[in-house]
Amino acid sequence: MHIGIDARLTYYRRGGISLYITRLVSALEALATPHRWTVFHSRKSRESLVEQFERSVLWTPAHHRIERYALSVELLRHRLDVLHSPDFIPPLRGGRFHVATVHDLTFLHYPQFLTQESQHYYNHQIAWAVAHADHILTISEASKRDIMSMLGVASEKITVHLPGVDDSFKPVDRETVARRLNALDLPTDYFLFVGTFEPRKNIIGLARAYRKLVDMHPGAPPLVLAGSPGWNFDDTRAAIDALSLPDHILWREAIPQDMLPALYSGALALIMPSFYEGFGLPPLEAMACGTLPIVSNRASLPEVVGPVGVQVDPRTRPASRKPCGVPGRIRSGAAPRRRRAGNGRRHSRGNALQKSLYPSINYSTESYPQCEP
Repeated sequence: MHIGIDARLTYYRRGGISLYITRLVSALEALATPHRWTVFHSRKSRESLVEQFERSVLWTPAHHRIERYALSVELLRHRLDVLHSPDFIPPLRGGRFHVATVHDLTFLHYPQFLTQESQHYYNHQIAWAVAHADHILTISEASKRDIMSMLGVASEKITVHLPGVDDSFKPVDRETVARRLNALDLPTDYFLFVGTFEPRKNIIGLARAYRKLVDMHPGAPPLVLAGSPGWNFDDTRAAIDALSLPDHILWREAIPQDMLPALYSGALALIMPSFYEGFGLPPLEAMACGTLPIVSNRASLPEVVGPVGVQVDPRTRPASRKPCGVPGRIRSGAAPRRRRAGNGRRHSRGNALQKSLYPSINYSTESYPQCEP
């Protein structure tokens, strides 16, 4: 069977779906399946995601207005049995069968958090995409429930595969953590957020809750915001700067991937109060590094952290004594934190098993019984 994976998005974006694609290809190559695989890159990309699979290039830009049709023409000569579209929208005809990954339905829940271009691309095409796909992959039970309830897709058409953490995410020794933090000009104690700086992540709400914490405890450890600017970043930055905490809220952009384990390991807690997440890798990565995750009680995040993480309501306005319920939870002592950290490592590794299992399931008879030669 000839299977293609559309990896064009990795040229245009880092993190998120692009990271999913990169790790998917790597995991599949490690399986040594009997199928023939072709990974399609953007023609502009000079990097290659493959070591064993075939590499091919496509001229059609990701998210182009005639993408569904132009991509169909380009893929025709490859005579694919299955085309996997990891970025929601498959082409009109790319292979005999189509598999699409629908990571989440943020754009339907919170359309105000997207640009007009993204709203047009996803909101106007998602109903067609899930009807057109022969099978749908998604990354959490919460997203599966959304796809079923909001788009009317039958349960048997959807397979959930939980992303796992990369093996590099594990507790880092103190000396290495100290060197890494020094290179990033960070103190030894801090709270941490990791992700794109965009409204959906609720970092303005996080910063306002942290403002209350500082008011109550002026010597509180700083809050480190690590990630990259996203949509509406200027407004987000202005709202946080208006809190007048330049020595307490520390922005760090473009953190190298190999420094993240140390950044997680050194943190008192990872805080991710998102309004919505299809999965949410940072809490899982933090747990793998032995760090307590504090997450919102929405969408997939309770599923990700299980009994290990602390859950808060992202809609709660910071009150005078308990901003978002966070201070009492994260200042509860080192011993409970260590116990939670040990449980977190075990919980995250349970998810990591899925990383090796899901490709062998989803690319064989269970997901596409009709595709067997």
